[in-house]
Amino acid sequence: MAQWTSAVGAAQLARLLTSQQEGPAGPGTRRPPAYRALADGIRLLVLEGRVPVAARLPAERELAPALSVSRTTVASAYEALRTEGFLESRRGAGSWTAVPAGNPLPARGLEPLPPEALGSMIDLGCAALPAPEPWLTRAVQGALEELPPYAHTHGDYPAGLPALRAMIAERYTARGIATMPEQIMVTTGAMGAIDAICHLFAGRGERIAVESPSYANILQLMRESGARLVPVAMAEGLSGWDLDRWRQVLREAAPRLAYVVADFHNPTGALADDDQRRRLVDAARSAGTVLVADETMSELWLEKDLDRATMPRPVCGFDPAGSTVITVGSASKAFWAGMRIGWVRAAPDVIRGLVAARAYADLGTPVLEQLAVNWLFSTGGWEQAVELRRGQARENRDALVAAVRRELPDWEFAVPRGGLTLWVRAGGLSGSRLAEVGERVGVRVPSGPRFGVDGAFEGYVRLPFTVGGAVADEAAARLAAAAHLVATGATTGTEAPRTFVA
Repeated sequence: MAQWTSAVGAAQLARLLTSQQEGPAGPGTRRPPAYRALADGIRLLVLEGRVPVAARLPAERELAPALSVSRTTVASAYEALRTEGFLESRRGAGSWTAVPAGNPLPARGLEPLPPEALGSMIDLGCAALPAPEPWLTRAVQGALEELPPYAHTHGDYPAGLPALRAMIAERYTARGIATMPEQIMVTTGAMGAIDAICHLFAGRGERIAVESPSYANILQLMRESGARLVPVAMAEGLSGWDLDRWRQVLREAAPRLAYVVADFHNPTGALADDDQRRRLVDAARSAGTVLVADETMSELWLEKDLDRATMPRPVCGFDPAGSTVITVGSASKAFWAGMRIGWVRAAPDVIRGLVAARAYADLGTPVLEQLAVNWLFSTGGWEQAVELRRGQARENRDALVAAVRRELPDWEFAVPRGGLTLWVRAGGLSGSRLAEVGERVGVRVPSGPRFGVDGAFEGYVRLPFTVGGAVADEAAARLAAAAHLVATGATTGTEAPRTFVA
């Protein structure tokens, strides 16, 4: 019986490998033999999750012409991968990808670093900050005081606690978007909201248009749901969306859904202006596409001249009929990642459909956490906690920017006015190789392809505003060490990370 569960064609593998190609070799760079370069490329694709574990690779005779190399080169590369534990083969069944014993399974998403690794590893993988105390403790205490009446019920509220639904609706209304509680469903984080929307609107094989790049975990969620992702390139720099490209994709591909982050986009930090939002909603309406607007970063403005009054109007504000835009919000980015409370704002019939479908998923969101968020909203604690969060993110951003500019002056980026992430062009180096070598020198950083579709953005890494001060300096120094190893080709062997305590 074959041990592989999926297959990668020769043309697809060649395209993925081509996306890894680096810039011209610098002085002192040692280029590996062709077979070694091919083996390293396939190994990186497996480690990045862009080629799944247990995926059947093309036969040597098929891959060689696709890569314009000899069959001997492919055979030698496959043999090297078998020796290292990244490939298994059996006569009659072919060869399929694997990971050596003891290695963690790769994934396309972003996972938190295990706590036991924090002493030696600086984690730039997840864009999440510690809780803004004392507000977390106060919110939980307030929730406990409100809990007794709910404890006498079954505790299942598929649409969310009525009090929290009303509070969220009131907050939208205060922003100029008239909203009823019937237009709100509380979810288990923004991921739970997007998952529910995808299951309701985009069945297996349906097209979903996504920004390119986009948030890695959402892209992976959509892939696993069986969606066909249609990437739409962002405009240059931090200027938001390229509306000509969006109109073309919506017209020609006719996707069922489109997913966008208009407020301090993850990972680029771009902020779409009012005109872009209006035009995108109009284009989606004309194409019959449901536009999902992710607002999880909308309150994380970091510049003094930005506030609620000067921020662009919410995307749903350009859809007065409520037939085109579904809005997703969350407490996880603005408050704390451990507060797994999200919400959906949509037309009442859409909310009813989402609630009905939820009976076969998670049934509802934890009551205590809903009460904690409701306490924050109703007491003014939310505004004070988020202001604290903005201050933390602003200080970290400025420290990280200064450190990277000092240690890696050839890396290119634009400083965003909000959000939690810096999107960096890594001086012509491979983001995948930087990620791999970075772990060996003690810094964890996600490579660009995690945020793209089909191998895009190999020359990028994403740096979140999660560390500051001396830790930001040390993180940049370790990134510089990793960049030197990648640039000189000295990426074999093991570098022992230094223990660092903030």
